[in-house]
Amino acid sequence: MPAGGKGSHPSSTPQRVPNRLIHEKSPYLLQHAYNPVDWYPWGQEAFDKARKENKPIFLSVGYSTCHWCHMMEEESFQNEEIGRLLSEDFVSVKVDREERPDVDKVYMTFVQATSSGGGWPMNVWLTPNLQPFVGGTYFPPEDGLTRVGFRTVLLRIREQWKQNKNTLLENSQRVTTALLARSEISMGDRQLPPSAATMNNRCFQQLDEGYDEEYGGFAEAPKFPTPVILSFLFSYWLSHRLTQDGSRAQQMALHTLKMMANGGIRDHVGQGFHRYSTDCQWHVPHFEKMLYDQAQLAVAYSQAFQISGDEFYSDVAKGILQYVARSLSHRSGGFYSAEDADSPPERGMRPKEGAYYVWTVKEVQQLLPEPVLGATEPLTSGQLLMKHYGLTEAGNISPSQDPKGELQGQNVLTVRYSLELTAARFGLDVEAVRTLLNTGLEKLFQARKHRPKPHLDSKMLAAWNGLMVSGYAVTGAVLGQDRLINYATNGAKFLKRHMFDVASGRLMRTCYTGSGGTVEHSNPPCWGFLEDYAFVVRGLLDLYEASQESAWLEWALRLQDTQDRLFWDSQGGGYFCSEAELGAGLPLRLKDDQDGAEPSANSVSAHNLLRLHGFTGHKDWMDKCVCLLTAFSERMRRVPVALPEMVRALSAQQQTLKQIVICGDRQAKDTKALVQCVHSVYIPNKVLILADGDPSSFLSRQLPFLSTLRRLEDQATAYVCENQACSMPITDPCELRKLLHP
Repeated sequence: MPAGGKGSHPSSTPQRVPNRLIHEKSPYLLQHAYNPVDWYPWGQEAFDKARKENKPIFLSVGYSTCHWCHMMEEESFQNEEIGRLLSEDFVSVKVDREERPDVDKVYMTFVQATSSGGGWPMNVWLTPNLQPFVGGTYFPPEDGLTRVGFRTVLLRIREQWKQNKNTLLENSQRVTTALLARSEISMGDRQLPPSAATMNNRCFQQLDEGYDEEYGGFAEAPKFPTPVILSFLFSYWLSHRLTQDGSRAQQMALHTLKMMANGGIRDHVGQGFHRYSTDCQWHVPHFEKMLYDQAQLAVAYSQAFQISGDEFYSDVAKGILQYVARSLSHRSGGFYSAEDADSPPERGMRPKEGAYYVWTVKEVQQLLPEPVLGATEPLTSGQLLMKHYGLTEAGNISPSQDPKGELQGQNVLTVRYSLELTAARFGLDVEAVRTLLNTGLEKLFQARKHRPKPHLDSKMLAAWNGLMVSGYAVTGAVLGQDRLINYATNGAKFLKRHMFDVASGRLMRTCYTGSGGTVEHSNPPCWGFLEDYAFVVRGLLDLYEASQESAWLEWALRLQDTQDRLFWDSQGGGYFCSEAELGAGLPLRLKDDQDGAEPSANSVSAHNLLRLHGFTGHKDWMDKCVCLLTAFSERMRRVPVALPEMVRALSAQQQTLKQIVICGDRQAKDTKALVQCVHSVYIPNKVLILADGDPSSFLSRQLPFLSTLRRLEDQATAYVCENQACSMPITDPCELRKLLHP
């Protein structure tokens, strides 16, 4: 195992002395605590040293489950000579991008603007005043045919700093000024956002042009799940469902979700999804598993079930949440960040990517030797499973996807045939094949438990926990499963207990698993960023609609007030990603303008503001939503496909929000029947309100019109309200469903 890899001090090199990262809580920083590098965490001590000694800062940013971060740590940061160069000629700073997304975004903006792309590890050289002048991603340790080695880069920058420092400083200032101008997002002299219909159609057309007809998805390899795109397509279908484009949008989203679920990007043995596919068939994944993917995909598959009624999708959603409950959950209700791609094939061996997840034919044959009765030819359970999931003796991973040759003879499970085809191939009953495959997968799962596990990043982030609260709340509500809603409730309780400072009303960004399963914080605490507030508020609104417990709605309102105070740009509109004080010294204060693997916090905030307006009638939140959308007008007009979640918010703002009010007792059967009816229908642009008849309740105080709505003949009664006008009272769930889904 590499020194410092997986956050542990290797027994083979006990003489190594830890650097100051040993005092940090981040699993990623702890992985570098035994490097022969004089690492500093991001902070004033490092900046003061750089200014005092007039040295450039070497900033290295990554995260604990990042494969190429491990590679660079092993090849370069463990190298004594490179460590000496970094310690003598630079002030070296390590940052966990998940702890400090503001630092990551600022310098990634620079790297993307000045090189051919971005990614992690991200390595940037800064002036003592934190202005970037050189940047890149992964560097090999020595020069190769096509790439300059890291040692050479360090020597060149050292020389340039000595010989041409003033030129470097001038260039750095010029680049920073250009980035400031390029990254500004403001209303300017615009009064209103663009037309939702135009943005919607342009976004759909751009997605349609990039769509992969055969395998689904919207790009060449590598292919990411990108749930924000699927969410946009479902919304687009709903508002265009009588048109050809609407039908196509639905088909594109459902086909993509089906192909992903059948592909190797899904862990068929232990459930959950890997981060992305290295090929266009969703076959061979990059094997790390991220919490934010599980959270968003659970919602996407639940919505696919709402729309299609096909239990294939609800089964996938349940599988995702089963994986999270088993592998990414803290006993107090919080959720861990990720599981690594790399792990040792056997104890004591060097970690390899995917080792935990791949299988040889021999292993499967030994685990599943039982004969299958009734087949038209001699057949074992193992042979049936291997046929269905595409396993071969030589392995089903092409050499081009295995550059280091670590996966030779190995197989990634990927569904090659429908159950019907596999059953027909061997003359078996479909249900018998389903049972045999499930039994086989369970045996593989039990066998896999004996393998060394991938490293767990047990850091807990408020933003991703907020997304996971949504994942459990929405899926639990759609499927009518209180057990799943309870996971969401426990997640929200964890956030309130461990990641919320009552005195200041602020969220904390991170907390960590301590010894014995305790919860620890860094000192001083890492305060929340915009995404923490936006994603937690969304989670709380989803949890209120799933549970009808108004305490979660009240907390969401308070957090939105804090978000507005800390991040709102009163001049230009929209929200900054970080607090002004927290980002002091950084050359840029940015507004995130891309819906990618995670949605932009401004896009989510636009939805939150609309929903909060629906729950409270407070005009200020609708005004803020319009300002935000106006500020992002230019970005949406230029490349709407980069902001599908914001285009969705724009559509919602320019349509009419439905307020669906259920008058009844929360625990009564007839109330629950009406609530479940609402959850069974895909209606993204709505708020669901429970009116229990108490005039002093939180919602009654916010929305006085609720007191005018009555139960019909003492039964739970539903009203669908739009533009201050309500429908006739409805007590029959079937009638309500017809009204909601004409």
